[in-house]
Amino acid sequence: MNHINNWILENPTLYSIIKYAMIVVFVLLVIQLLRRFLKKNISNSSARYKSQKGIEFIGYVLLVILSFSYFTGNIKDFTLAIGLFSAGIAFTLQELILSIAGSIYIFVVKVYKPGDRIEINGIKGDVIDVDSIYTTMMEIGQWVSSDNYSGRIVKLSNAFVFKGPIYNYSQDFPFIWDEFNLPIKYGSDIELAKSIVIEIASKSLSDFTANSKAQWKEIVNKYYVEDAQVEPTLAITLTDNWVQFNLRYIVNYKKRRITKHELNDSIRKAIESTNGKVTLASTTIELVKIPEIKVDVTK
Repeated sequence: MNHINNWILENPTLYSIIKYAMIVVFVLLVIQLLRRFLKKNISNSSARYKSQKGIEFIGYVLLVILSFSYFTGNIKDFTLAIGLFSAGIAFTLQELILSIAGSIYIFVVKVYKPGDRIEINGIKGDVIDVDSIYTTMMEIGQWVSSDNYSGRIVKLSNAFVFKGPIYNYSQDFPFIWDEFNLPIKYGSDIELAKSIVIEIASKSLSDFTANSKAQWKEIVNKYYVEDAQVEPTLAITLTDNWVQFNLRYIVNYKKRRITKHELNDSIRKAIESTNGKVTLASTTIELVKIPEIKVDVTK
């Protein structure tokens, strides 16, 4: 014991560093133990996730407070130490600080949460985790058409919430408007074609329309936005080649691709059953004059 005391007296700086390291290890160990305890004893996935993140955040804040109080020797000097510390590392760790601030902003303001589909910094996907530094997303799009998963997991710094727009597909209103065009051949029964498209769209999209009406009313009451029509609408444009039908409708953000497929397939079958009264058009080329070709066979 005397040898240990003598070593401590001879090496006070080294002893202080070792003691501080043990405190840090102890706090981190407690955080991990609490996270494992909550993971095993909370069955609800949402409550389990939020409680684990809460313990992690509280533990890191406690670690910062202990660090400053340990090196300053007085908790009253905490505010001064914070100022000196911030001034010293603000430039070198600005991205890290901004990421931590971004994580706090995400949780407090509820910019997005795990399960939301967002687009940020040109990356679109479903949020699967938000920690103190990164937002983790399951990417959609890129080389894969429509809203299908690409298979890549993307980690994005939380600092990007301050650097550009964030598109949230699911927060408050989990529906989006989609549309597609149908070329109808000139000479077709246009009124019959209109009734086919509207009837199929109204029947196929009835659930989306009914569910979106109530939620859209909440959006109108909550935000400064005009009321909008959620029922399917059809607009007609006369082009050089055909009568263009533009069908616009509302759909759940996760079912855009399958809904468009079902609508197109049902409309195609209904048009084919009209026995030529309605015909889908295609691009045609009319040759007015074939250019003359002169061939000199004397050479």
